[in-house]
Amino acid sequence: MYIPVNGYLIYCYTGGKALDAAKPTVVFIHGVLNDHSVWILQSRYLANHGYNVLAVDLPGHGKSAGNCPRTVEDAAAFIIALLDAAQIDKAALVGHSWGSLIALHAAGTAPARVSHLALVATAFPMKVSPALLDNALNNPMQAIKMVNTFSHSTLAPPPSSLGPGTWLYGGSQALMRRVLQSNPRENVFHLGFSACNDYSKALEALGQWNIAGAATLFIVGKQDQMTPPKAAQALISAAREAQVVTLEAGHQVMTEAPDACLFALRDFLKP
Repeated sequence: MYIPVNGYLIYCYTGGKALDAAKPTVVFIHGVLNDHSVWILQSRYLANHGYNVLAVDLPGHGKSAGNCPRTVEDAAAFIIALLDAAQIDKAALVGHSWGSLIALHAAGTAPARVSHLALVATAFPMKVSPALLDNALNNPMQAIKMVNTFSHSTLAPPPSSLGPGTWLYGGSQALMRRVLQSNPRENVFHLGFSACNDYSKALEALGQWNIAGAATLFIVGKQDQMTPPKAAQALISAAREAQVVTLEAGHQVMTEAPDACLFALRDFLKP
């Protein structure tokens, strides 16, 4: 469905379900040069098991209009504006990589609007190598190859993922090329990585979220080379009630360990 936010039409995958004010809501936030489709298994399951689902294409990405957020803070403000536009008082936020920083900052700045916080493949600081930043700006196709080399621990998913014959590495590259081409006005690749690299307020945001008294779920990939498990330790140590699930996967946890990722989210979101 499309929701007007800040004057632009924003696409959110809902699992084919209409929003129901009586149901709890989960907002899924993708990472750099991704879109809503990276959450397809998890969002579709929850949409059919009692939840409203808003798996968003961030502004300037995929099917969404608008300008790509320049900072994590701007992207977090967009998420709160999305809740306002959808007339959702409170939602669980689930973010991957860049999306995890966005979810964290939104929870820290507006904890009363957030019921649960799940950070998937997160890190702080989330520094991006100069070579990757340069290639994202000047040679994005090469950067896409680099990212996918570091993001996957296997070339093929388990049978429960997207189906027999799925090629994770190639499919992820195709998605990133498609998202990059969806916005010819901006290099959303470089803008997203720059936002990750520059963000410095994670511990402050986590402190504000801690005051709200809610737990934080961390889902980490044991073979993640983009945001290794140790890179999340500063946040895990600072979280008031940290729940940590470590999966046999690389950075693209949702597609490499789809069932395990789903089950961790499902159990965490239970009332």
